[in-house]
Amino acid sequence: MDPADVLLELVGLAREAGLEVRELRPRGGEGEGAARSGACRLQGRIWVLLAPHDPLEDRIDVLARALVEHAPDALEGRWLPPAVRARLER
Repeated sequence: MDPADVLLELVGLAREAGLEVRELRPRGGEGEGAARSGACRLQGRIWVLLAPHDPLEDRIDVLARALVEHAPDALEGRWLPPAVRARLER
């Protein structure tokens, strides 16, 4: 399973778990002030924002961390592709 497929699996899993996943729109430069991928709580909900200019591995890490920290019950006892499970267990 390639990293792009892992990202898609994690996005689907996060949405099923009730996390709000949004991809930010690309903006001009990638210098200072450019948005970075991350997760936050807003009005009681967990939002995961993915910046398209961030490396794929960074976006995967942000999603995996958000799932492990904020939706561990959604992962419990569920079969996941080995590549996805490995990212969640890092």
